[in-house]
Amino acid sequence: MKRNCSLEEISDGRLYSINDMVRADCQDCKGCSDCCKGMGESIVLDPYDVYRLKKGLNTDFNGLLSTCMELNVFDGIILPNLRLSGKDEKCTFLNAQGRCDIHQFRPGICRLFPLGRYYENGGHKYFLQIYECTNKSRSKIKVSKWIDTPELKTHEKYIDEWHYFLKAIQYNAAKVSESDLKNINMYILNQFYVTMSVNENFYQVFCEKLKCAKESLNSITDI
Repeated sequence: MKRNCSLEEISDGRLYSINDMVRADCQDCKGCSDCCKGMGESIVLDPYDVYRLKKGLNTDFNGLLSTCMELNVFDGIILPNLRLSGKDEKCTFLNAQGRCDIHQFRPGICRLFPLGRYYENGGHKYFLQIYECTNKSRSKIKVSKWIDTPELKTHEKYIDEWHYFLKAIQYNAAKVSESDLKNINMYILNQFYVTMSVNENFYQVFCEKLKCAKESLNSITDI
């Protein structure tokens, strides 16, 4: 999801790679759960996030929609996001002790925080959001360790492919008819979220689906 501000306004002015040290480690939060409340619709889920949730919770896409997930429009594209609940608008998976019940398979945005991604030249780097985390005594940690994602290099490649694929769709969204845009949205949801099986290798299947998607949507958009 795009943010309408400059990098200098929200970060320490540096860009980090996965091998850099960054002051992001909040020592396991120690019971603080401020970042799990009042986030609105901002916890947008990519296909791997939903794949992990389906596998971790032993459910399917519709099961997630009925319990912890909702669909919203982000820059013209319908995508899933985590649903918040109650007056505090807290994450569905935040327990009474202020801890995450799905920490092992939490979404990518949660793994990053308080880092964000800065995309350029077909890839991305990371930046430290200096105003988002209320814990001011964070220590340094290697970015790769903080993200805590298996097969990280493969995952990084996937993140870039997904981001720039969506960016191309969003760029062309205003140029297509309303009915075509609806078909595109339904295709993306079905191809990358609904039918992605947890019994298959995610990255391999994603590559195959992405290739098919580009071929199928090329007649409607310039991707």
